[in-house]
Amino acid sequence: MNTMKEVEQSLIEEFELFEDWMDKYNYIIELGKELPMIDPQYKTPEFLIEGCQSQVWLHADYRDGRVFFTADSDAIITKGIVNLLIRVLSERTPQEIIDNDLGYLDAIGLKEHLSPTRSNGLASMIKQIKLYAVAFKAKEC
Repeated sequence: MNTMKEVEQSLIEEFELFEDWMDKYNYIIELGKELPMIDPQYKTPEFLIEGCQSQVWLHADYRDGRVFFTADSDAIITKGIVNLLIRVLSERTPQEIIDNDLGYLDAIGLKEHLSPTRSNGLASMIKQIKLYAVAFKAKEC
């Protein structure tokens, strides 16, 4: 399994292949098609992320000291954005998730190219992922 930094670097390199942001948006849409899909039983209001313009469901499972994320959204670009997070943060320990600064999102230029509502949604997704990590870390004690 690759380290978080290796996965982040891989994503940065993938985005460097594209010249302009229209191509990068198309790539994010492709990433949305590869999103680890949430089990339909978790597509309920309890798993909806507050603060997202589109509907985003996020489920976390804790096994063998690691957190595994699945998700879905009713918006294809949002599916790609949440996959950018899951690809790096899933299958990690709660502490790794808590400690990650997600600097790769700035390195690929994502935050500066999102609309204000999508930026708020991204912040909400990050917050929910980190909250899951904190909750699972508390269970470890």
